[in-house]
Amino acid sequence: MAAFRFSALLFFIAFVATTSLIPTSAKLTANFYNKVCPQALPTIRRVVKQAIHREPRIGASLLLLHFHDCFVNGCDGSILLDDAAKFTGEKTALPNANSVRGFNVIDDIKKAVNEACKRNVVSCADILAVAARDSVNILQGPQYKVLLGRRDARNASLNDANRNLPPPFFSFAQLLSNFQSHGLNLKDLVVLSAAHTIGQARCTTFKQRIYNDTNIDPKFAAFAKKNCPSSGGDDKIEPLDATPRRFDTVYFKSLLKNKGLLHSDQELFKGNGSASDKLVHHYSSHSSAFGKDFSKSMIKMGNMKPLTGTAGEVRLNCRKINNQ
Repeated sequence: MAAFRFSALLFFIAFVATTSLIPTSAKLTANFYNKVCPQALPTIRRVVKQAIHREPRIGASLLLLHFHDCFVNGCDGSILLDDAAKFTGEKTALPNANSVRGFNVIDDIKKAVNEACKRNVVSCADILAVAARDSVNILQGPQYKVLLGRRDARNASLNDANRNLPPPFFSFAQLLSNFQSHGLNLKDLVVLSAAHTIGQARCTTFKQRIYNDTNIDPKFAAFAKKNCPSSGGDDKIEPLDATPRRFDTVYFKSLLKNKGLLHSDQELFKGNGSASDKLVHHYSSHSSAFGKDFSKSMIKMGNMKPLTGTAGEVRLNCRKINNQ
């Protein structure tokens, strides 16, 4: 009997030692995976770097995935879920359909991380946050510490995606109201919108601007019209600014010249001396301030209603909930 109790005690100690490596704190921390899988973050960066090397545009796509995930019920990886019997996913929502991409890269990251960690401990929501940061940094943007410990949602909402994601035709008042509803402020709106310093946009998202808006540089509009006809051609793409493969302040400089490609972007600068105007002016000539404030706002956005502790799950496949 004594030998049995001793064996049981050894098993209990071994079990506690193993499970104690997996953090259960309900607070996001930068060192969440340091013990449970120190290879996690380097592995994510390696796969992201390879993907950007193959297609530089994918960096902007990975950044967009994180944005569109967080703005719909928090940063919980719900955008990655395919349609299921109990819910319709967010991928076909109007702001996402034919726009969000990079799901295959997330699949590649998840597979590589699980292999590196030798188990399923890194959430898809955390992968989105780290991949977004790495994309920005690899494209010459700032490097910042991502707070980690998010868990994955077990559902998604098409309706919430349609309601919560700001479309490219929003006015300034609508944009600010949308951001404030998520706990973000004017500075967050301006610096996070500048994520459009990388990547490209589909013709359908800026067609109304180049043909109907009056606060647009005529030559800029005429050039964009060559690739975006007034009828048809919705899927043709145009760079969001003149340096779509480099994370810089050209986005802000473009707004000062009425060369914002999206209506929602140009709404941030109207030349009337508003607080938004002043921020655009400031960041256009202070790249270090932009990088610093962008980093702060990304961390703030990444902290929007995350699932932590025992809420949600850590998906084995980012496209579907476990045991489905």
